[in-house]
Amino acid sequence: MNTQEVANRLVLLCREGKFVNAIDELYDENILSLEPRGARGERTEGKAAVKAKTVEFDSMLEQVHSSKISDPIVTDNHFACVMEMDITMKGMGRNPMNEVCVYEVKNGKIVAEQFFYSMMMPS
Repeated sequence: MNTQEVANRLVLLCREGKFVNAIDELYDENILSLEPRGARGERTEGKAAVKAKTVEFDSMLEQVHSSKISDPIVTDNHFACVMEMDITMKGMGRNPMNEVCVYEVKNGKIVAEQFFYSMMMPS
């Protein structure tokens, strides 16, 4: 798959709430995942570790009130999209979560991802 095809597939799976499926299908074994400085899981390497981080995040969710992801913006071997969620985290209350997600693709697989968002504070 080329970058546009990977981007379209990732967005489709995310819109269906299939985040783990996206990792299984689209991520390189040596994926590098970066969160904002100071965030839990700030730097995660490897497909299994990124998958575990995603499963852990899901386990901390009490309720997802809404979730949407923009169409991807693609250039060369990178793409970006905006993800917006209205969620209730266990013990943290209800909070909006908005982030810019940037991905790098090589040989038809996502080899790097970086997320830009403001840290949530307990309510």
